[in-house]
Amino acid sequence: KSLQPRLGVSYLFKPTNTVIRGSYTRNFETPYNENLVFSNAAGANGFADGSFGDVNAAPLKPGSRNQFNVGLQQGIGKYIVADIDYFNKYTRNAYDFNALLNTPITFPISWDKSKIDGVSFRLNLTNYKGLSAFFNAGHTRARFFPPETGGLFFNSDLPEGVFRIDHDQAFQQTTQVQYSFDQFKTFHKFAPFVSFTYRYDSGLVSGAVPDFATALGFSADEQQQIGLFCGDQFATLTNPIRSCTSSNFGATRIRIPAEGTANDDTNPPRIAPRNLFDLSFGSDNLLRTDKMKISARLTFINLTNKVALYNFNSTFSGTHFLTPRTIQGQIGITF
Repeated sequence: KSLQPRLGVSYLFKPTNTVIRGSYTRNFETPYNENLVFSNAAGANGFADGSFGDVNAAPLKPGSRNQFNVGLQQGIGKYIVADIDYFNKYTRNAYDFNALLNTPITFPISWDKSKIDGVSFRLNLTNYKGLSAFFNAGHTRARFFPPETGGLFFNSDLPEGVFRIDHDQAFQQTTQVQYSFDQFKTFHKFAPFVSFTYRYDSGLVSGAVPDFATALGFSADEQQQIGLFCGDQFATLTNPIRSCTSSNFGATRIRIPAEGTANDDTNPPRIAPRNLFDLSFGSDNLLRTDKMKISARLTFINLTNKVALYNFNSTFSGTHFLTPRTIQGQIGITF
């Protein structure tokens, strides 16, 4: 069971300039070390169903993962390349972390199994008269299956069935278009360029907000972070929302499932979708020299100053907002 074979094959079909590929990997996985002795004594459901020090508790068992990848790459004319890839990861005894309440104390745990699969697609335009671009999109499902072993849980903390983790996102894409002016004789040595990037994210799973009632119990700071509202009232640091009688309620930065529709597998809470735009311009040869070249780039990140969450009350990273509008400068030397 400890063998970890890896196999990959590809085939080029020359008449259509098509590459077909596939691979298989088997990994042997071990639990995290921190508080491992404690988790080995916790047993099923992490003491939720028994007493501390249960002598019948089974230790965490090593896990194994089988991963399959299949893909296709297709040339389209002289300048365009399309690539699509499908991956499937099936893990028996899938490892995770359990955090003790709202503390940095964590325990390694395992779930019966996990199934993570998805697809990615990339379309690339190589330099065509100064114009280059790419489009990259993906979809990921990340499902974990009880029962759980190890850690320190309370009954209310354990999922009752299949659930999604915060790697799961229905759709994300990045599109970038860049134009270089170096094909013009006037700008040939200066090599100026301008680039525009558009990114869309449909939103990661955010299990910390399963319903509106849970959000009412958050601190004022947490409520204003997710943009909690009831009618025309929005939560602030000095005025949290503790009850709501309006039919118009929710959160602007979290998509909370409608009452009675939440499902940890098929309809989990998610971070709200977002659109982001970046703009940059610069030169690949600022001083117009032939040997040592100095490049410069000025980038406007989050051009519209979109306020959005990346995650909320994540087990390890906590809460993160996206970078606000930022101007970034870069200097490079090539010699």
